[in-house]
Amino acid sequence: MPTCIFPGRFQPFHEGHMLVVQGMMKIHGNAVIAICDGKSEHGADTPFTVAQRHEMISAALLAADITEATIVDVIDKPSDEQWVDAVIDAAGSPREPLVWSGREEIRAMFEEKKIETKKIVPVPGIDGAAIRSAIVAGKVDEWRKKIPAGALDVVMEITRLS
Repeated sequence: MPTCIFPGRFQPFHEGHMLVVQGMMKIHGNAVIAICDGKSEHGADTPFTVAQRHEMISAALLAADITEATIVDVIDKPSDEQWVDAVIDAAGSPREPLVWSGREEIRAMFEEKKIETKKIVPVPGIDGAAIRSAIVAGKVDEWRKKIPAGALDVVMEITRLS
């Protein structure tokens, strides 16, 4: 059975991400969520630290009673090839990795290394950039329903402290 790996920035972890994790669990019984840390400064496009994203994903999984998923952190690397290796290493170097991603360029990086991928289809109405913009703008009603239970509590607490 393949080990499903879901690499992403999760800025923030939203309902679309949760649907992917639930699909991985339903189809394969496992999920490794790889939080990727681009070296960017915090700002409108990167409002949450790795620790905050780890906390929101953990809270969302707990609220959804998903206990078999694993969360790992991946530090950005200088090259795409090194980054792919870092993601696979963080996932425990599975014998049969299956990387799920909605981004063609991410899938291509893994496929170049002969790692199987699965295309994620975006959820209509759920867009990470729009959610981030609404969070930064303080438009809670625009993003609140797009964040899963558990993660919502964490995001609300973080944004209150900002």
